[in-house]
Amino acid sequence: MSRNASSALRLVVVGIVFSLSIPSLSSAGTAGPDFVELAKRLKPTVVNIRTAKVVKPRPYQQRPRMQSPFDNFFEDFFGQFNGQMPQQRPRREQSLGTGFIISPDGYILTNNHVVNGADEVMVKLADGREIKGEIKGADEKLDLALIKISDKEKFPAAELGDSDALEVGEWVMAIGNPFGLSQTVTAGIVSAKGRVIGNGPYDDFIQTDASINPGNSGGPLFSVQGRVVGINTAIIAGGQGIGFAIPVNMAKGIIAQLRESGKVTRGYLGVRFQPLTADLAKSFGLESEKGALIASVEKDTPADKAGLKAGDVILEYDGKPVNEGNELPRYVAATPIDKKVPLVVVRDGRKQEFSVVIGLLKGDDASPAGTGGTESEKLGITVKELNSELATRLNIKDSKAGLVVTEVKPGSPAEEAGTVPGSLIVEINGQRPDSLEKYSAVVTKIKKGDVVRLLLKRPDGSIHYVAMKSD
Repeated sequence: MSRNASSALRLVVVGIVFSLSIPSLSSAGTAGPDFVELAKRLKPTVVNIRTAKVVKPRPYQQRPRMQSPFDNFFEDFFGQFNGQMPQQRPRREQSLGTGFIISPDGYILTNNHVVNGADEVMVKLADGREIKGEIKGADEKLDLALIKISDKEKFPAAELGDSDALEVGEWVMAIGNPFGLSQTVTAGIVSAKGRVIGNGPYDDFIQTDASINPGNSGGPLFSVQGRVVGINTAIIAGGQGIGFAIPVNMAKGIIAQLRESGKVTRGYLGVRFQPLTADLAKSFGLESEKGALIASVEKDTPADKAGLKAGDVILEYDGKPVNEGNELPRYVAATPIDKKVPLVVVRDGRKQEFSVVIGLLKGDDASPAGTGGTESEKLGITVKELNSELATRLNIKDSKAGLVVTEVKPGSPAEEAGTVPGSLIVEINGQRPDSLEKYSAVVTKIKKGDVVRLLLKRPDGSIHYVAMKSD
């Protein structure tokens, strides 16, 4: 399977998948890892997380089933409540997840979608104690959250490993709370690394066949050395033996920020890039398809000030090779603000070196590299310019130029209005935006409480108006 998720795959943020993967004797008769001892040693570091929140009633409306291959788990699991019947009064909604203790003073790492919007967080330890947790910070883009619990005694903490050193084929073990079954241990191998599954701008998932199910979200994926190498996050709905975990090295870079300020700052470059095809690479005089092809450079951005321009191909960023364009946003995001970064670029068939001073990624930017997407907190949607790759991933037959909704935030005005990923934006407030700049110009003028009207072409080909009040 390629790094880009096939349009036939239907992903579910979880963690959710049911498969059996039991360690056995090798052909040489040598026993595998000692999972018994690993489980005894590591179980105390894993916690169960129970959250509760009050959900306000929504206007009744029958809306079509999501057509995107990237459906949200909660849409599947709680679909019967999600706009399918009249809601007369607020209801209390509970969910279960997993986390793991990363410091003796009680800091816990989990998925953001486990605790997002929670009014109450209760943490159950392996010894049966329940302690009220406090959400110290969250990062929606990476889907991570930091929780704090307190007690007189120190807590057993898991050691963070090196996910970059992880090899395909290595044994791994997951501990979690699937379907509310606390302290469940499963094992498998690393099936692949660097998976891009359309879950966000920083996709770089570890794929494993260790069983991951509802409730495993936020739980640890351990190496045979007993160190955390990943955070179990997503699965393929209906599949078996295909689960995904966020590499722990990606989490290491934001834990300190969440602990200190509760939020994450990221670097910003200001380019829009596109994947290199064999024909494009040849046309630019490149020997391979490695690199990030700059499609455009935004004005007055770090890239513009550094002298980058459309047609440049970035081969190296801060000494690291850029093998695929999807690596660039992750590199830029992890770069400290105001750091001067060297670039190796191919321009007109010749390698050249540039220096760029990385800027600060603002909240409404979808990607640190500037991939052509914009995220609107006012409406709760992420919009990108449509290309052939997005059309394939979102199963859109009409791949002509335009703007497409790639993400809809749960509980947002857009979701409540019935907006689904894969919808093409025909109009916004009567205007027809044919570029992200024009779309952003309209959204910028929208104030809190304003009624916003969208004309959308849904993935099934139907065209509908939707109206919502902005947050």
